[in-house]
Amino acid sequence: MTEAEPDPRRWRALAVTLAAGFMTLLDVSIVNTALPSIQRDLNTGAGTIQWVVSGYALTFGLVLVTGGRLGDALGRRRMFLIALAAFVATSALAGAASDPATLVAARLAQGCAAGMLTPQNSGLIQDLFRGAERGRAFGMFGAVVGISTAVGPVLGGVILALFGDPDGWRWVFYVNVPIGVVAFGLAMKLLPRADRRKFRLRTEIDFVGIVLLAVAVLGVLLPLVQSERGGLGRLWWLFGVAIVFGTAFVWWEQRVTRRNRPPLLDIRLFTGTPGYASGAAVGALYFCGFAGIWLVFALFFQQGLGYTPLQSGLAVTPFALSSAVTAAVAGRLVTRFGRRLTVTGLSIVALSLLSVALVVQWVPPSAAGFAVAGPLLIGGIGGGMVISPNTTLTLECVPNRLAGVAGGALQTGQRIGTAIGTAVLASVFESVVPAAGHQTALTAAMCCAAGLTLVALAFATLELRARRRRAILTEDRQAAQSAANIHRT
Repeated sequence: MTEAEPDPRRWRALAVTLAAGFMTLLDVSIVNTALPSIQRDLNTGAGTIQWVVSGYALTFGLVLVTGGRLGDALGRRRMFLIALAAFVATSALAGAASDPATLVAARLAQGCAAGMLTPQNSGLIQDLFRGAERGRAFGMFGAVVGISTAVGPVLGGVILALFGDPDGWRWVFYVNVPIGVVAFGLAMKLLPRADRRKFRLRTEIDFVGIVLLAVAVLGVLLPLVQSERGGLGRLWWLFGVAIVFGTAFVWWEQRVTRRNRPPLLDIRLFTGTPGYASGAAVGALYFCGFAGIWLVFALFFQQGLGYTPLQSGLAVTPFALSSAVTAAVAGRLVTRFGRRLTVTGLSIVALSLLSVALVVQWVPPSAAGFAVAGPLLIGGIGGGMVISPNTTLTLECVPNRLAGVAGGALQTGQRIGTAIGTAVLASVFESVVPAAGHQTALTAAMCCAAGLTLVALAFATLELRARRRRAILTEDRQAAQSAANIHRT
C-alpha cells in the first residue's frame, strides 16, 4: 500500500478500534454506579472498594506512554490485539471475583490493558488517514472520548436495573467480554499488518525510562486518585518524588537520544515539533475543568437532591450527546478552521459552566435538574469543538513512527488533568456544602471549573497566534525562494 493508496478497509478498521477504545474509557466511570452493590455483596469497607475505581485510573495512566512506544516498535496491530485480549480476560476476572482482593487486582490489570490499548487508536489514525480524512477520523475519536466520559453512570444504572442485586454489578464487567471478542475477531481481519522486521527488545525498549516515568506519574496520580480518602494529606510527599524522577527521566531520555538509541519518549517532541507542547497543555488543562465536573454533578444530584444514580446520569447526558455530535462535525472542519475551533469551543464551555453556576442559584432545588440541561447542552457543543480538533492539531506534525508514543504522552496529560480536576473540584464542593448548602457548593465548583477552562483557553489563544506567525514565516520563505528561482532563471 503506497502513500497515494489509502487502505480501503480503513473506516471499518477505525470503527472496530473505536468500539474497543470506548469500552476502555467507559470503564473509568461506569463502575462508580455499582460501588454500593459491590460493597454489600463482597462485604468490604468503602476504603477498599474505592480502589476498584482509583486502581483502574492509576494503572491506566501509568502505562499510556509505554503502550504507545511498544506500538511504535512492535506494530500497532499486534499491540492492539494483545491489549484487547488482556482487557477482555481481566474484565471476565473482575466479574467473577469472589473477594475484594481479587477484584482490585483484576481492576489494576484491566487498567494496564486499557492503557496499552488506548495509544494504538491515535497511532492507527495517524497511519491510516491523511489530510482532511485524518481530521474526520479524530473527530470520531473525540466523539467517543466525549460521550464515554459522561454516559458511564447512565449505562451502569441501566445494567444494575436490568440484572439487580446481588450479582448485577458483575455484568458491568461481563458486558465487555462479548463485545471484546467480536472486536478482536474483526480487528484480526481488518487491521493492516505491519512490515515484518527484526526487533531486539533489549536495545529498542528503554526499560530505565519506563521505570523513571512510571514512578514520576505514580507520584502525581496516587495522591490525586486517593484524594477522597485523604490521599493529599497522607501522600503529599509523593509530589516531590515525582519531580525528582521526572527530572531524572528527562535527563535520561536526552542521554539515550544523544547515544542514538530509541528513547521511551523523545523529548524533541516537545521542543522541536510545532504545536505539540502547547496542544498537550491545552488538552491537560481542559480535562482539569471538564472531567472533574461529573463527580461534582453526581454528588449534587444524589446527595443534594436525592436522585438515583440512573437519574443523576441522565441529568448530564445533554452534554454527552451534543459533545459527540459536535466532535464528529468539528473533525470535518478542523482542516479549514484549525485552532480557531478549539478557541471557540473553550469559550463556549467556560460560558456554559458559568451559566450553570448562575442557574442553580436562581431556581428551586426541585427544578435544578431541568434548569441545567440547557447550559450543559450548549457546553457539550463547545466540548465537541475541543477534544478532536486539539488532538488532530497536536499530532499533525508528529512523524508516524512516533505517533503511538506521542498519543500516549498526550493522553497521559489528560489522565493527570482528570485526576487533578476531580480532586480539586470535589474538594471545593465538599468544603462549601457544610456552610452554604449543595446549590452554592455546585456554583463554587462550576466557577472553579470555568477558571481552569479559561486557563486552557489562554494557552489555545497563544498557540493560535504562534500558528499564524509560523504561517507568515512559511509564506515569506516560499516567496523568497520563488524570487531566488526567478532571479537565477
